[in-house]
Amino acid sequence: MMESKKRLAIITTHPIQYNAPLFALLKERNLIEFKVFYTWGTDALKEKYDPGFGKKILWDIDLLKGYDYVFLENIAKDKGSHHFNGIDNPNIIKVIKEYNPHAILVYGWPLKSHYKVMRYFKGSIPVIFRGDSHLLDHSDFLKSFIKKMVLKWVYRHVDKAFYVGQSNYQYYLASGLKPNQLFFAPHAIDNQRFSADNNGIINLGEDLKASLGITKDDLVFLFAGKLENKKDPFILLNSFIAIAMEKKVHLVFVGNGEIESHLKASTKGNKQVHFIDFCNQSEMPAVYQMADVFVLPSAGPGESWGLAVNEAMANGKAIIVSDKCGCAATLAKEGVNGFVFQAGNQPMLESAIKKMIEDKSLIGKMKIESKRIIADYNFTVIAEAIEAQLIN
Repeated sequence: MMESKKRLAIITTHPIQYNAPLFALLKERNLIEFKVFYTWGTDALKEKYDPGFGKKILWDIDLLKGYDYVFLENIAKDKGSHHFNGIDNPNIIKVIKEYNPHAILVYGWPLKSHYKVMRYFKGSIPVIFRGDSHLLDHSDFLKSFIKKMVLKWVYRHVDKAFYVGQSNYQYYLASGLKPNQLFFAPHAIDNQRFSADNNGIINLGEDLKASLGITKDDLVFLFAGKLENKKDPFILLNSFIAIAMEKKVHLVFVGNGEIESHLKASTKGNKQVHFIDFCNQSEMPAVYQMADVFVLPSAGPGESWGLAVNEAMANGKAIIVSDKCGCAATLAKEGVNGFVFQAGNQPMLESAIKKMIEDKSLIGKMKIESKRIIADYNFTVIAEAIEAQLIN
């Protein structure tokens, strides 16, 4: 008699573009059974106001195709993942027990129901955790000590954890987990969708450059994300102005946010700095294709990873990232596919930009290396890591 497949309950708040393809791949591989329990409730499917972008957002790609899921009732008054009480599912334990999983995978703990699941099932069903936190944000000794004590208490309710990169790995160790409890499952995006290998994306990228008055041979630095203080787009703007003026170089900001008007006011009349409103997921491959170098200058706090860096690398772009980005220690190879600078250090950022402007052949080599490096950060690697915890 054939042995039945092991079952996994996946607990996460809502469908996102970085998880849906993974879930569909797990279903296609058919090595384990699983069901995704969405804890935000059906409100997660509605157009939602994003305070970071300053507008309502509804992703334009299918996030529910190809896998089994259920939306749980969420009775929170202020629903959402932005605070602990925003996810409150009165029947979550009951529905998980009815599913009778062999293991539970929880995405993120600072949510009422997620923490409840971890506490309830620890000791009876293996609890696996996935997050991307790190300890890169500086704080005073007392706050750091208290935080570590809290985290050690939380992670007592975890049997194993998936780490996305080196900074996340160090975070788990500091939180009391042991190396034999930690398994690599990198942050990944749909590399193929963002790749510039198809002519359609190449042509759209060229059209977008032309619409901004940028010629084909001009060098383009790109920022894509929320225009907010945490991302520190001003240090990029100031560094660019100090280094790149009167050269055939352009800076493009893609996105919206709370400091958007201030940024635009600071660049009024500057024909080398451009702004594009928020672009949805289906449009982003062409946005990256327009650029040569992607820059994520985040100062934090709270820049957990920076998945836009994965997207840019999949499109074959050189990168410049601050050391406050969770991805920096893992994806940015100094002088190979880009540069890392100390957050807030404008001279360091200027130096990186200058090196790239003065040596376009260096950018060309970095583009190739970015695509080579990111090829190993894919959904198959994550799927194999998840399956291994149930099959082995």
